[in-house]
Amino acid sequence: MFTGIIEELGTITSLQIDKENLDITVRANFTSELKIDQSVAHNGVCLTVVSIKEDTYTVTAIKETLDKTNLNDLTQGAIVNLERGMKLGARLDGHIVQGHVDQIAVCTAVEEADGSWYFTFTYDAALHNITIEKGSITVNGVSLTVVNSKKNEFSVAIIPFTYEHTNFNTFEVGTVVNLEFDVIGKYVKRITELGV
Repeated sequence: MFTGIIEELGTITSLQIDKENLDITVRANFTSELKIDQSVAHNGVCLTVVSIKEDTYTVTAIKETLDKTNLNDLTQGAIVNLERGMKLGARLDGHIVQGHVDQIAVCTAVEEADGSWYFTFTYDAALHNITIEKGSITVNGVSLTVVNSKKNEFSVAIIPFTYEHTNFNTFEVGTVVNLEFDVIGKYVKRITELGV
């Protein structure tokens, strides 16, 4: 379980293909605090630590994860948003985030607004995920509030702190991102569909 509040930015130091899996090695300041089998969200994708060496650790993404996320787009030197699992009893500063990406989206607009930024994303509506105005959305692991919700598109407003401390500052038109839609909204939608 995560909150969508990014702890730090990590740097990809190595990408190794192993059959249909991808071993991802990351340099992060909190590496010395990690343990094998611990969960860490990478651009919003929950992955398990499988090895630790000095200031780097390695996680493995399986084909299912690679098929549904932007992890295939990673390159050596890429910057990723990192968050360790939530501590029980800690404040929930973002919203409930599972680290299970629902689908990818494409950035279609970046607008600077005199001290803040608006980012617009388009996603495949055929997968039946939805956003609502002022609802929660996770973009590359960042907990955000939806503005300008449409059937297959939404925007988010980014404050300077978020822009500077996440990989949003690398986004441009065409950037592919991971989306996790609000878990409560997904349950409500499913219950409505089933007529329960």
